[in-house]
Formats: sequence, C-alpha cells, structure tokens
Amino acid sequence: MTTPPMPENRNALGDISLLYVSVLLRAAAEEGSDDGALARQFNLDETALASAEARISIPRFMRMGETAIRMTGNRALGLRMGALSRPIDAGLAGLAAETAPTIGQALMRLVRYSRLTSQNSRGHPGINPDEREVSFYSIRPYNRFNYFVVDSVLAAWTQLARTLTGRYDVLEKVRIEYPSIGQDDLFESWFRCPVEFGAAANSLTLKNGAWHQPSNQAHPAMHEQLCVLCERELERIKRGWSTSDRVRHLMTPLFRGETPGLETVAARLGTSPWTLQRQLAAEGTNFRLLLDQTRQQLALDYLKETNSSLSEIAWLLGFANPPAFHKAYQRWFGVSPGEHRRQLQINRKTGD
Repeated sequence: MTTPPMPENRNALGDISLLYVSVLLRAAAEEGSDDGALARQFNLDETALASAEARISIPRFMRMGETAIRMTGNRALGLRMGALSRPIDAGLAGLAAETAPTIGQALMRLVRYSRLTSQNSRGHPGINPDEREVSFYSIRPYNRFNYFVVDSVLAAWTQLARTLTGRYDVLEKVRIEYPSIGQDDLFESWFRCPVEFGAAANSLTLKNGAWHQPSNQAHPAMHEQLCVLCERELERIKRGWSTSDRVRHLMTPLFRGETPGLETVAARLGTSPWTLQRQLAAEGTNFRLLLDQTRQQLALDYLKETNSSLSEIAWLLGFANPPAFHKAYQRWFGVSPGEHRRQLQINRKTGD
C-alpha cells in the first residue's frame, strides 16, 4: 500500500528551540552516553545546534528524549537536564529572567516570553503570582515519551530559582500530572519538597521568601533593555500571523472533547463572528475549512508521533465518537487511521 501524502504544514503539535536539545545532549553526555551519536541519529549537526533560530518539533524532541533515556538507563533524565540548565538555555527570555529584580519576576519573564523559544499548540505555561505558582502544559495523554519533558521543565525552573537565590530550599510543593513511576523518593529528594503525582496540573509553588527574594543577578538597566528586545521579538512573531493563523492557534487547545464554534473563537479574538468570517474570506478560506484542515494535521501528527489510542485521538480532536473520527480520517487520507498508523510504523522501521 502507498502511504497517503502528508500535508506540508509544520508539525501542528508545536516546536521548540534547539537550545533545549543542547541541554538534553549535555545531560546524556554527563550520564556517560555518546551525545554525538544521539544527535546524528536525529539528523542534527553542529550547524543546526549552533543556530539560535533552529527548531525541532515537540514530538521529535520527545522521541529524542526517550532514546536518550534508553541509552543512559536513567528514567529521571529530565531532572538531570534541569540541574544542567542555565538561564542562557532559554535564550533572550532566560537572560531577561536572570536580570529581573526578584525570583517571582524572573519566572514571570520566562512565562511571558516562552513563545520566543517554544510553541505548544495544545496549551501554554501560566503563572499565578498570588499563589506563587508557575505551571506547565504538556501534550497529553502521557506515556514514556513525554514524562521527561515535564520533569525537565519543572527542574529547569527550579534550577533558575536556585541559581538566582543561592539556595536549594526554594520550593513549597511540586505537582505533576502523570502518575507515579516509582521514583517518588528521588523526586522529593531532588526538589527538596513534597511532590504530588497524578495531580490536576504540572506546577511549582515557591516558598513565600523565595518568590519575593531579590535575584543575585538583578540588573535593572540590562533587564529593561532585554525586556524591550523580548517584546519586539514577540511582536514580530505575532505580526507574521494572518487571521487564519490566529484562528488555528486559538482553536487547537479547544478541541478536547468538543468542536469549537465560530462564535467562541471570534469572542476570543475580540471580534464578531461576521467580521471574522469576512476576514477569513479575504484570505481565501473560511472557518469550517480551517477547522477541518487543523484537525487533519493534528490527526496525522498524533497518529505518527504519539502512542495515543484512536479513541484518545478522537477525543483530543473534538469528535463526538471514534466512528466519526474514522470517517473523517478516511475522507482525508483515503485509508483508515489504524491501517495508516501501521504503514507509518513499517516505513519508519525500513527508513522509507
């Protein structure tokens, strides 16, 4: 059977800077593995790794991390990555965070400017200053490919707070969405606070003293200049978006268990449904078509890049039931999702 053609769009699940890949490679090397072989396995050369602009899809990064864990035998490799993380590994956002007046403000900068180095179409990091909490959204459902992503992000944020305070006891509690993998003591020892697995969100809560503590790298003038640069870069990214891009960006996180409507997306854009339809028509498209195209790309990415079951994928794409998803997939690609997944797996093994 010939594999149906894939859409040319970028990976709909999102991408991240190769700055984070460099941290993963350092962690693998520290664990005694051949980081060069790992990079070559995923077709990453020195030129790409040296580029501040280069990106890798989130699913590919997940597969790379799972491979590194198998190479090192360390299931908690994400914690190792966090320990090796430096502010510069988050690019301009990291430098802005490093020079912020307090630890809480440093984390706020990381969250505000996270789009400069990563784009997760299913959700975004968040921050609640009143609760001294910073949260991370991971691609779901969970499996061995994305545990380490959660570990590495929460550990990197912790490491930033430790670096800027000179203290290890900065956290009040840690919450992790995925279930315990039998390393609770290791995680509590590393974070030095209670860790709740199977929680409602991935988050860190800082101690009151740590959240408000002045940063030992604070530099008001440099911080202001770096924030200006970050704001300009953020605006440059947003300016490059068409109305269609904005609609896709907003509708993607809304798919879970339901189909987002025109009125809902228009309200989130701060416009009327009629105006949104007119703007999309001017770009040669419409809401229903964008909905279908976005689902199509996400369906292929979930099928190709994750181990999610077909029923899980149907729910993640907002279909009423698995048969509705199967029918849509057959229309898009001329093959059932189960058969397409088998063909993609065969092609991956044979290198086609």
